[in-house]
This record gives sequence, C-alpha cells and structure tokens, in this order.
Amino acid sequence: MVNKPKTLLVIRLSAMGDVAMTVPVIRALCIQYPFLKITLLTRPFFKPFFRDLPNVTVCHANLKAEHKGFLGLFKLSRVLKKQGVDAVADLHGVLRTHVLKLFFLGKPFVQINKGRKEKKALVGGKQFKALKNTHTRYADVFARLGYPVDLTKPIFPNKVVLGNDILKYIGDIKTLKIVGIAPFAAHEGKMYSLNLMKEVIDVLSKKHTILLFGGGEKEITILKSLEQDNVISLAGQLSLNQELDVMSNLDLMLSMDSGNAHMAAMLGVKVVTIWGVTHPYAGFSPFNQPLDYALTANRAQFPKIPTSIYGNKFLEGYQHAAASISPSTIVNKIETILD
Repeated sequence: MVNKPKTLLVIRLSAMGDVAMTVPVIRALCIQYPFLKITLLTRPFFKPFFRDLPNVTVCHANLKAEHKGFLGLFKLSRVLKKQGVDAVADLHGVLRTHVLKLFFLGKPFVQINKGRKEKKALVGGKQFKALKNTHTRYADVFARLGYPVDLTKPIFPNKVVLGNDILKYIGDIKTLKIVGIAPFAAHEGKMYSLNLMKEVIDVLSKKHTILLFGGGEKEITILKSLEQDNVISLAGQLSLNQELDVMSNLDLMLSMDSGNAHMAAMLGVKVVTIWGVTHPYAGFSPFNQPLDYALTANRAQFPKIPTSIYGNKFLEGYQHAAASISPSTIVNKIETILD
C-alpha cells in the first residue's frame, strides 16, 4: 500500500473475551507504529480494556437504540467519519459490520477471515488439528492494511498499585502468592464442576491467597459461599476498572474458556485454563500462554470434542467432560508454574 492510512477505525463489538483478545494485538500495533491514531468501535462496558493505550479513542455503539438497524448504522457511520478515518479494520465480521462497509465506500475496509470452513471441520473431531489462533487472525487484518504486527515480544502494562477502595475488600495480601479463580462460563459444557473446583480451592488456599471472580446474582451467591481462610470473593464488589487493577497483581489466574482468561492474559498474567466441550485448537487460547497451560478434557473418553466452537452445543453426556480433569492435575499444574 503506497499511502498507508494514518487513522484506523477498528471494529470489535462483542463478546467480552473476543474484545479482550484484541487488546494485546492493538497494544503491539500502537507500540510498533506510534504515529497511528486508532478509533475503536466497541461496547461502552469494554472501554477500560484500552485504558493504557493513549493513541486509542474508544467510540461506543448503541446497537439497541440509536444505532439499531440499517438507518441506525448509517447514523453511526457519520459519527465515525468525523474521526477522520482513513481505513477500517473489521475484527468482528458480522452482519452489522458488513452493512457498515457499505457506508465506507472508497476507504480500505479489511475484514477478518474467521476460518469458518476449518472450524466447521474441527467440530466433532472430524479434522482434529490446531488452527490459526484469533490473535494472529486479528494481526492479519492489520497486515493487509500495511501494518504487519509482531506478537512474539509482547509488552504488558505495569501492575497497578492497589488503593484503599480495593484493599478494604482483600486486605493485606502481600505475604502469599495470589491466585485468581474464575469458575464460571457462558455455557454449562465449558464449566468445571463446582464441587471439584471447591477441592482445588481447598488445597490451594493452604498456601496461597485465592481471589474469586464472577458476576450476576447467582454467581455472587455461590462464590460468597466458597469463602474461607485465604479465600475472598470479589464478585459484585468491584467495577471493571477495579477488577483489572486486581488482576494485574495476580501471580496466576485459573479460568474456564471464558472472558476472564483473556482479561488476565492481556495484562501479562500467567493463565491456566480448563476446557470442557471446547478445545484450544479452535484458536481461542489466552494470549502468550504455553499450550500446556490449557488443561483439556480426556478425548479418549469424549472423542467428539470440540462439540462446538463456542461451547453452546454438546452431545448427551458431554456436559461434564471437564470433570475428566482431576483436581490434583489442576493443583499440580498451578504449583509447578508458581514454583
């Protein structure tokens, strides 16, 4: 590209984990091309993800009201054009962004290749092989706009010094290593048994401080019931900004295949993930984590894994596939990494 765009519109509207996965890629883009100005179109809730990137301006889409439907997206495009957009990097690739493309005729508009065909072949274990990860798919979009991004030497933000507004919930936790645990996911088949997770928590809490993450009334109640010595639930206590502050101080995060894994990883935290009916081969592993940090269900016992890419579909009897990973396996992995 002879005249490289200087102002990029980057689109990634949802979901939480997918938006969090853009962060290390956009951070690398900003560092490697400091003259670039980026307008990021996403949901208002996710703005804190990009708080340490000064050349990123977050623009909000109200897709349920003002920007709903064809006319709403036209209004949105007029707002975005006022940012002086030279080119568009569509990291979402859905119907809404295809419509937005119509309103940016004449501007370079590159959309993500989600690899739908190979993902379809992966489902059910038909062609069981590792696919390109999502971070690389995001980076490919920027490369096609003239900005190849090197993700091999990532730079992460510094740990946040926690203020009294947070310390009142967690107290003085400097004497022990801090392990975050996020035991929930959007779909049942992606979750580890809470009874087994309690076994993991009971063992880990003998040596480490355990901070529990979650949201929603049901999760808040459950996590509160798991509190004990060295185990503190933060569910429902903190804003997203504050949760990110706490996560930046973790020595390790234990998470399902869910948004919390990607939030911790984008901050440079070590992340151990538990996989049930999904599998890291689909390309959704947390950023910069070794493959052996992903603990997967026993495929000899559950050969059709992954049963779907997002975990929303599974065969009868597969909903508890993650239970084929023993609590001792999880504890040993965490202790090995922390040591």
